[in-house]
Amino acid sequence: MDSKIRVGFALCGSYCTYAQVFPVAEGLAADYDLVPIVSETAAKTDTRFGTAAEHLRRLRAITGREPVTTIAQAEPLGPTAPMQALVIAPCTGNTLAKLAHGITDSAVTMAAKAHLRNGRPLLIAFSTNDGLSGSAENIARLLTRKHVYFVPFRQDDPSKKPNSLQADFTLLPDALAAALRGQQLQPLLR
Repeated sequence: MDSKIRVGFALCGSYCTYAQVFPVAEGLAADYDLVPIVSETAAKTDTRFGTAAEHLRRLRAITGREPVTTIAQAEPLGPTAPMQALVIAPCTGNTLAKLAHGITDSAVTMAAKAHLRNGRPLLIAFSTNDGLSGSAENIARLLTRKHVYFVPFRQDDPSKKPNSLQADFTLLPDALAAALRGQQLQPLLR
């Protein structure tokens, strides 16, 4: 029997960060039993950063599981198949807004809702071009929520994208360990 801690690993559509996120997921898979969850958009959208099929194939190879891609598949992750933690990496500004306002219209937001009802940690590693503008209020709102933690973040390109914020994905393993202890990894701003 596998004694690894069961952790959800959800991807949203910040495709430009996948090259940073997948190696971190590979590292986490060595220590955790990862449950892959993908937003419907990410599961179906081909971009200049790769095809949806390639991303799903890579996530399958990392986790050894078929990714959860629908609301119906995600709902049982709370009541009947609970996880010790749920990571959303990358989390888009759109998903941040939905989480902040209780909107459940994707596999990722349903997984988060189902997971949070168990009072276990949700770790958000966001990447959004409007973190210091439109998404700022949603970040602030989520910072006050019980059981919600963030991977420390920074401006990713202050000169070309002055409002853009991105998690430091290299800190995700440490942030997850802290969240499992009920702590926010500090400092939050890098």
